[in-house]
Amino acid sequence: MQTMTQCNRKHLYDSRAFARSYHYEGPLGALYSPACTRFALWAPTAQAVSLRLYRTGSGGQAEQTLPLRRAGRGVWLQQLDGDWDGWYYEYIVTDREGTARRTADPWARAAGVDGARSMVIDLARTDPDGWAEDAAPPRTAEEIIYELHVKDFSHDPASGVPEAWRGKYKALTLRGTTLNGDGVHPTGLDYLRRLGVTHVQLMPVFDFGSVPETDPTAFNWGYDPVNYNLPEGSYATDPTDGAVRIRELKEAVQALHAAGFRVIMDVVYNHTYRLDSWLWRTEPWYFYRQNPDGSPSNGSACGNDLASERSMCRRYILDSVLYWAQEYHMDGFRFDLMALLDTELMQDIRAALDARFGAGEKILYGEPWAAGPSAMRRGTHGAGKRALPRLDPGIGAFCDATRDLVKGHILYESRPGFVNGGSARLADMAAAVTGWAGAGHGAFRVQAPSQTVSYLSSHDDWTLWDKLVLTMDPARRFDDPQPALLAANRLAAAFCFGCQGHWFLLAGEEYGRTKQGLRDSFNAPADLNRLDWQRAWTGPWQALADYYRGLMALRPQLPALCDKTASARGRLLEAWRPGRQCAAFRLENGGRWAQLILCYNAAGRPRTLTLPDGDWQVLADGENSFLWQAEPARLVAGRAEAAPGAALILGRI
Repeated sequence: MQTMTQCNRKHLYDSRAFARSYHYEGPLGALYSPACTRFALWAPTAQAVSLRLYRTGSGGQAEQTLPLRRAGRGVWLQQLDGDWDGWYYEYIVTDREGTARRTADPWARAAGVDGARSMVIDLARTDPDGWAEDAAPPRTAEEIIYELHVKDFSHDPASGVPEAWRGKYKALTLRGTTLNGDGVHPTGLDYLRRLGVTHVQLMPVFDFGSVPETDPTAFNWGYDPVNYNLPEGSYATDPTDGAVRIRELKEAVQALHAAGFRVIMDVVYNHTYRLDSWLWRTEPWYFYRQNPDGSPSNGSACGNDLASERSMCRRYILDSVLYWAQEYHMDGFRFDLMALLDTELMQDIRAALDARFGAGEKILYGEPWAAGPSAMRRGTHGAGKRALPRLDPGIGAFCDATRDLVKGHILYESRPGFVNGGSARLADMAAAVTGWAGAGHGAFRVQAPSQTVSYLSSHDDWTLWDKLVLTMDPARRFDDPQPALLAANRLAAAFCFGCQGHWFLLAGEEYGRTKQGLRDSFNAPADLNRLDWQRAWTGPWQALADYYRGLMALRPQLPALCDKTASARGRLLEAWRPGRQCAAFRLENGGRWAQLILCYNAAGRPRTLTLPDGDWQVLADGENSFLWQAEPARLVAGRAEAAPGAALILGRI
């Protein structure tokens, strides 16, 4: 009988008649003013809804229980006169069978500890001083994106962050922190400024369920949404007060802006932590895809998929994105498992952000894949790889083709890529250099490099360094800065640097971040996941970071690499092989250097390049990425030699 009910609900919710009758565009949630608070909940098939009000965010008895009235289009309303700021609340939703379910408000903007009880909030009192004047730094010639986990960033005692703020939003507000407080080696935001990244992508900072918020030892990446429209409490100094987490996340964004970074938010609108969510409790099954037998679809591999193609689910996600952009000043969004979201939704998000904030002002990209098949409504298309050529050029995607070409496939531990003993076709390398734009590239195809996020490692799967160790060192010495592995890392970084599109890297990749070979560390201890600030400033690891730093400083000066337009691929003038395991590319550049030559030599012997006429300045080689600053300039003509296992980057004067 239950399965039949589930099937009936699926057909009901997918019908046009249901959308016509119950789609609602008015305000939802607890809408606060000093004079009154209006409570609005969308629950069209409910038979009754009541409101419970509490003084605290957990425990205690309800101070009042009040009925909501049915108001049309599936909405239930109650308005309370007076100032209710700081009160907590929940709903009791009774369905047609008489089953009553307690639920928090899925449209809530504040909540108590662990997100279990919603909160009425005067958002104005959560604004830091100067918040109205807060603005993102001006857009730069290039976006270099650094993926950061709030707890990873400052968990290490060597970070110089006060103990009370380690692993907290507050650590992202600090300037002047140094390694063990030595006053010499910058950590935190000052380190990121020195490195040269332009965008900080925060791994999930919405409220997630996999970490008890009052347990300082708990760790998780956070891809487990509970409340989509309010911050995670475990990163706040006081998770029991719903206002604190809001204020402290705003302070972090404000400080990042002041330090010169734009802020990207990692969002997970493809599933909820559990099927038994606030969305499900208010309107069972509406927000979730179902298989033909009524069971939950599981394309996320997390037990459920949100039904983004249904109008109120689409509205929920779109409103949420716009809310984070407006209320928290987020400068962009990274979508987890974007292929589980439909193309119409993604196009709507792009258009809405452009209309409200200006064309292209907010960066937008995601993972163009799912974890498995999803029971999307017939006629709906997911925003995966196949959809990229049809999506707005302002919707980008992670390029797994470049990642796997460079270091080897992520699903096979011992399979190498170009830099660590494998092979690569010249055509594929040329496609990677031009961001896989245009027709004919089966591995990854986009309209323009604006859609391509070139990267070598992210939080998922092995770090770049660990993959190099697993494929190059039988002894698996993850903390040994072996020269051959360091050279392969530099070569990989130089190749990614030379690809059109957005450049993305995992925090700590620049100094050989290791998780000791653990492929996915989503729930491993914080001691393993932390950024190791001592490593960042130690000998060969520091030299590796400096190599990344030089490339980051050079790239914005090279229009051939920063060009995101559909015509950018026309800048590639020729591609050739100077020898086995070596590839070279000549690009039209303009500006300071009229043309570029990018040569990548993974062979164990030098390779000689025959150069076009003219003087060519050595901008970087396999050891030094700051040669472009040399005085006098280091020039070559006629021929140049790429060292074994090294890059050579030349610019024609």
